[in-house]
Amino acid sequence: MQIVGYETGAATTAATGSEGGTDGESVGGESTAQEAASLLLTTDDGLERVPLEPGRSLDYRLESRHCAGVIDDEGHEPCDAPEAPYCPDHTDRWACARCTGNCDLPLTNCHEEHAVYLAGFRPATFKVGVTKSWRLETRLREQGADRGAHLRTVKNGRIAREIEFDIAADVGDSVRVDAKIRGLHEAFEEDAWRDLLADYDHLATYDFDYGLDLSDRPMQEALASGRIRGTKGRVLLLDNGGSTYAVDLRDLVGYEVDPGGTDRQLQSSLRAWD
Repeated sequence: MQIVGYETGAATTAATGSEGGTDGESVGGESTAQEAASLLLTTDDGLERVPLEPGRSLDYRLESRHCAGVIDDEGHEPCDAPEAPYCPDHTDRWACARCTGNCDLPLTNCHEEHAVYLAGFRPATFKVGVTKSWRLETRLREQGADRGAHLRTVKNGRIAREIEFDIAADVGDSVRVDAKIRGLHEAFEEDAWRDLLADYDHLATYDFDYGLDLSDRPMQEALASGRIRGTKGRVLLLDNGGSTYAVDLRDLVGYEVDPGGTDRQLQSSLRAWD
């Protein structure tokens, strides 16, 4: 078996197969149905979706890692290339990631109505972003945002990128997963968020609760065994041996797995010795 993709639970099509899309979601995502996050595994019977529901246990041991291939309407196309999670042949070059609005709207998606938004992450990390307007709440959940604010709706992606580029000079336009994990156990700084919003007119705000109930900072590991505490964007929280671990789901993609849980020595939190 190989882990060949994941779904964040924000949308049924999020982050399965190669990267890409107009704002970082997977190519072809038109559904916004809310479901449990999941891992996608190849088995003798085809693709298997493993729900990452709170309270459920995972029991996989990570073995060798190589390219996860690609998932399409035909199923899964495997790849033995050593690069992981994807080799160059299976990595989409997402042009929109570098776009600042200086373009001629080359993609069909560029012509759709777009929203410009702010996202906030615990304890006080913020970014500006754009997405198709109908995906706004889904996009915020995909990223694991704790707060969101809809700033503007514009008629196409080029205008949205121009606005984003200007705001990014002050706010920034990306937050690394490592930074999100560092703040998982901390309270969101509402005063800092209100101060930021005071500088921008906004149409609506969003408040998300992922039910993780963390009192200590989890340790970051590539791990697929333990009791699931929950997910936040593409971060999976697992309780294992008295400690809580934060797993970037992308770090699991490409691994061959066997049942039986990890046989690695894991770093334990101080709480594990109480």
